This record gives sequence, C-alpha cells and structure tokens, in this order.
Amino acid sequence: MAPSSTAASGDNRLKILEATMKRHQHRPDALIEVLHKAQEIYGYLTPDLLTSVAHKLHLPPSRVYGVATFYHFFSLAPPGEHSCTVCLGTACYVKGAASILAALEEQAGLRAGHTSADGKLSLLVARCLGACGIAPAVVLNGQVFGHALPDELQARVAELLK
Repeated sequence: MAPSSTAASGDNRLKILEATMKRHQHRPDALIEVLHKAQEIYGYLTPDLLTSVAHKLHLPPSRVYGVATFYHFFSLAPPGEHSCTVCLGTACYVKGAASILAALEEQAGLRAGHTSADGKLSLLVARCLGACGIAPAVVLNGQVFGHALPDELQARVAELLK
C-alpha cells in the first residue's frame, strides 16, 4: 500500500516509519535501517514507499531502489502465506540442495524468488543459512530442516498448501 493512501485512512504505519527516519536524523547513511523498518511495517517495499524514503532521506530514488534490490532480505512483492527458503551455500549445494530446489519449483509451479499466483507460497533461496553441519538445510515457515531430502520437503509443502 502506498504511503499517501495509508495516511489518509488513519494508518499509523507511515508515522512509525517517519519516527524511525527522525531518530536517524534523516541521514542518508541510515537507508538500510529505514528500509528494514519499512519492510517490517508494510511487509514488503512498494515503489511508492521506496520513492517516499528516497525523498525523506534526500537520496536519488535509483539509489534506494538499487539498495532494495541488491540485498536479498528486501522484498518488492508481497510475501506468500508460507515461505520456503532453500540454502544454496557450498555445503548445502554439494549435498543436493539444487535437487531440492528443483523438486519444489516443479511441485509449486514457480521459480525461486517468486510467490505463487494464489499467494500461498514464496519460494526463496539463500546463499548461506549458517547451518552447514546439517546440510542441505531448508527453512520452512521459520523452522529449519537439516539433512533435507526432496521428497520430504515436497510432502511438508503439500501439507501446508492443503
């Protein structure tokens, strides 16, 4: 939702975001912290929201958009009801993470980095989850699954999507 439309409806999210920018004294070097707060508040970063942040931090919109698209933890689209993140770090990749990802992409009918058309599932990848000892690792709705196998993950995802 765009910041301008939320303020008109009495939504306090914009006020919270503006308080965050004020706390950082509208410094351009606070961009990442402000984007984190914006995503926490709104769920994802809309073009209108990015433009508003750029204006208030006195940054070119291209810089704000560049930062938002560079870091994998920022999302420019609404997240799905459920999320599945497959680690593609070296240890996980060597132990079969690519086959897990391929199986989940086929099952869900979408590519990694996207959300299903019905909004039920976001399929994501991470460069490293820091769980190399239990590779391959997958995070499903915040729960870490180690030594994951494609068929096990497909069954878990199928349960969620019922």
